[in-house]
Amino acid sequence: MSFKKILVANRGEIALRAIRECKELGIQSVAVFSEADSEALFVKLADEAYPIGESYATKSYLDMDKIINAAKQSKAEAIYPGYGFLAENPTFVKRCEDEGIKFIGPPAEAMGKAKPKHRARARMKESGIPVVPGTDEALDGDAHLPDVLEMVDQIGYPVIVKPSGAGGGIGIKVAWNREELAETMKYAESRGKSAFGMASFYIEKYLTKIKHIEFQVLADEHGNVVHFGERECSVQRRYQKLIEEAPSTIMTKELREKMGADAVKVAKVLGYANALTVEFIYAVDTDEYYFGECNTRLQVEHPVTEMITGVNLVKEQFRIAAGEKLGYGQDDIQFRGWSIECRINAEDPAKGFVPSPGLLTAYLPPGGWGIRSDGGVYPGFTVSHFYDSLLTKLVSWDTTREKAINCMKRALDEFIVEGLKTNIPFHKVALRAPEFLGGDYTTRFIDDSDIMTKV
Repeated sequence: MSFKKILVANRGEIALRAIRECKELGIQSVAVFSEADSEALFVKLADEAYPIGESYATKSYLDMDKIINAAKQSKAEAIYPGYGFLAENPTFVKRCEDEGIKFIGPPAEAMGKAKPKHRARARMKESGIPVVPGTDEALDGDAHLPDVLEMVDQIGYPVIVKPSGAGGGIGIKVAWNREELAETMKYAESRGKSAFGMASFYIEKYLTKIKHIEFQVLADEHGNVVHFGERECSVQRRYQKLIEEAPSTIMTKELREKMGADAVKVAKVLGYANALTVEFIYAVDTDEYYFGECNTRLQVEHPVTEMITGVNLVKEQFRIAAGEKLGYGQDDIQFRGWSIECRINAEDPAKGFVPSPGLLTAYLPPGGWGIRSDGGVYPGFTVSHFYDSLLTKLVSWDTTREKAINCMKRALDEFIVEGLKTNIPFHKVALRAPEFLGGDYTTRFIDDSDIMTKV
């Protein structure tokens, strides 16, 4: 590994994960932190740590100048972005390139081809990859409403309106008829502008019975591209994932080969290097799939892929950024067993998953065979309202899906969290629901079942 020092431009569990990988590789780690994170575990464990401003992300973790200055001050050779914040900002990547700092992710040009999302969608359509029927160009508030209404009438209701720069389900809303469409467009424009600085949006046909399937891809700087199979992320609330698993219950060998080949093709179309996540929409009724979007980074749920493949994806990101070749081909990737991930958030599922920040008076994650907990908190730590409410990603593994689910059930029963509300009660109910156990659940699992009455 050629890097001697890496700055981690993130916080929470992913920052801690990157710092731990640095330690194992003999690389010096540099943390940056806001006022709210001054006592965070990732700050305590980094070799160096630099304050970068107020608790608001716009004045700290999203401030490019502060991140670049910290990298220069610490003499870090590379920046690891994790996910969120600046991880998918091509302007920041270009800044790093101009400053001679290696960005551990795709080059700015490749990232620019994947964003905004409507642009990536059009590019994939031109390349022969199936996409959901929808608009080929971005729209905004200046769009002529009668023309949009006529176009959507051809697509057919319901439709889903998505901000072009969206991530994490922010700004996404469904319009079920003409009356709702204008309001939904205004919502997407407003949320897109406030959250991503981008008011444009695009419209797609809303498929009501679907599974959210994504493929993990790695590409090196020498033209080698490999996928690591699929993850299913269909348990969602407000388009944000809660439970993920690998592999997916709908996957066959033939379908994996076909979808995997398209995922690899996406990376090649983009001229990509480093970690890429390609999201597909799988229509249950027709057994067809469509390109949804691609995320130019690692996803929160990447541990389930690591568990069934035995590949440390963060270390691979470091290796690729250092100019190394993958060193293996597609036939070398083997899948073993089953893995489940439950996102343990500080939120109250009984009140619509409202965030529940506060002081952790007690915190004891479970252990034992097949259990992994990727967290960044500890007893006495205050969970801030400024950021995402994730406490830890609880991951189970075993040789079969049934065993992996049972392992997770046991772990959830062991988990001790006091001082604030968590979504652990939701996970306990969800993992016992017939729809989930049968594997035939869709993205409407929470909306169409009675599980919320049992939480």
